[in-house]
Amino acid sequence: VQLQASGGGLVQAGGSLRLSCAASGRIDSGYAIGWFRQAPGKEREFVASINWRRGSTHYADALKGRFTISRDNAKTTIYLQMDSLKSEDAGDYYCAAASAGREWEYWGQGTLVTVSS
Repeated sequence: VQLQASGGGLVQAGGSLRLSCAASGRIDSGYAIGWFRQAPGKEREFVASINWRRGSTHYADALKGRFTISRDNAKTTIYLQMDSLKSEDAGDYYCAAASAGREWEYWGQGTLVTVSS
């Protein structure tokens, strides 16, 4: 499984940004794709995830209502729509994949999000 994250950049506080994660390889229906982020000096934290087949989603409680995870019809790209961005949302964003019942085992490179105040 290969994952390629993109879409990071500089955005003003209150603005929006959409990240993309292009997935390829052997991804079966039991997989989940997730987004994580890591701010400087902080631990990596879970943002959101989506089930590859069912499309069911899960969010970090603090981000519900501002972030939306989705996938395209061809099910090859996962998106993270981020709205009402705050300075604390800045950091490196990573996408990851996990097969059913397993830990997050495949990781893409990070894409940097910078939020200016």
